Amino acid sequence: MIHDGKDRYGRYLEEFQVGDVYRHWPGKTITESDNNLFCLLTMNHNPLHLDEHYMQSHQHGRILVAGPLVLSVAVGMSVIDTSGRAIANLEYERVTHDGPVFAGDTIYAESEVLEVRESASRPDRGLVYIETRVHNQRYERVLTYRRRFLAPKRPA
Repeated sequence: MIHDGKDRYGRYLEEFQVGDVYRHWPGKTITESDNNLFCLLTMNHNPLHLDEHYMQSHQHGRILVAGPLVLSVAVGMSVIDTSGRAIANLEYERVTHDGPVFAGDTIYAESEVLEVRESASRPDRGLVYIETRVHNQRYERVLTYRRRFLAPKRPA
């Protein structure tokens, strides 16, 4: 039998169980270039993320990685284990920035399944609700979020 990468990408609705935890690997080391490019692409010109001299007098003493970059990387890290087969992402909620991320930090994430239910209107799919927790290399929590997505049922 021949298997391609699609076989390992995401899950069908029946494969999710409440309480399951997926540890996403590998981690991602966030570089200064990652942060600069993200800020340029998103037009986020806040000196917290770009101005080293300004940040020397700030409580953290150095540039902070933009929070939406950390969120975006964490979502991307989770896709292969969770929503890779998704029909649609429906909602992001309860995003909390729990700690700072600096250039050179490596982030890791894990997602816990909170709810799984079949669609009331479409029998070929269902709703999956997960919480993703993001940690740095010292296992300090830096970000938490929840999201819902539509997952297809396994084809007959």
